[in-house]
Amino acid sequence: MPKVSKLESISEIHRMLGLPGPVHPLISLMDNTDGQIDLGQLPASYVLSFYKISFTTKLSGKFRYGQGYYDFDEGSLLFTAPNQIMGGTEDYKDNAGYSLIIHPDFLQGYPLARKIKQYGFFSYATTEALHLSEQEKTTMLAIYNIIRDELNSRIDDFSHEVVIAQIELLLSYAKRFYKRQFLTRQVTSDLLQRLEDLLNTYFEEEKPVVHGIPTVQHLAEQLNYTANYLSDMLRSLTGLNAQQHIHQMLIERSKELLSTTNLTISEVAYRLGFEHPQSFSRLFKIKTKISPVQFRSAFN
Repeated sequence: MPKVSKLESISEIHRMLGLPGPVHPLISLMDNTDGQIDLGQLPASYVLSFYKISFTTKLSGKFRYGQGYYDFDEGSLLFTAPNQIMGGTEDYKDNAGYSLIIHPDFLQGYPLARKIKQYGFFSYATTEALHLSEQEKTTMLAIYNIIRDELNSRIDDFSHEVVIAQIELLLSYAKRFYKRQFLTRQVTSDLLQRLEDLLNTYFEEEKPVVHGIPTVQHLAEQLNYTANYLSDMLRSLTGLNAQQHIHQMLIERSKELLSTTNLTISEVAYRLGFEHPQSFSRLFKIKTKISPVQFRSAFN
């Protein structure tokens, strides 16, 4: 494992890449559409103190991101939040694109400083980058060009506000395009069946007794997604996030146990992985509008 370097200033990145100093100390849009920037000057493994939104128009080799590598496609968007481990590619030939680097301090004083943390795609995994259609590429390129032109022109009192607005627009489009990706990519076609099978197996093998209620993190790992990506994909397909799907299964299983066995309410709660019967009863009543006792009485 190579030593991880911490890159804390945008000026430092510019120096490493042999670029002129950034026009603004807290934001930079590096235009490498001509493929002239030598990315090999970056450390083999590094952590940024910034948000980074990379738009690859052309990239060969494999880019290190987190604990794995990602094979970029032409027209991919990859979002990274501060303090994520990144690294270089194995082959730097014919690479091109944009990299928008934003220090969190640039967002201070704007609602986006808080809102940006709510965009789950900043913590998606390497295999969960956004793959753009031709029309979507055109839309994103237009936003990148506006930001580039704004930063390269004479900065005035309105520049900061204009750039913030463009970043918000970029993120809003990304959210929309991800929803399209969730609905159209083949990997989602059997997701619901795989999720249902996984949950059924978990309960049938009585794993809740040992491991407790299944977590979103556990399901995501079994399905080879990050927790945020799984929840966002499920929400786009069904309107329910991963946690709500778990709750739905818990209620279905509890109804089965309440109506077909003589287990006490506490025993049902224990069988489903609840530490405290009160927590089970509370969830059951929230989801069904009646208590477990009232539900069972209908079968007696």
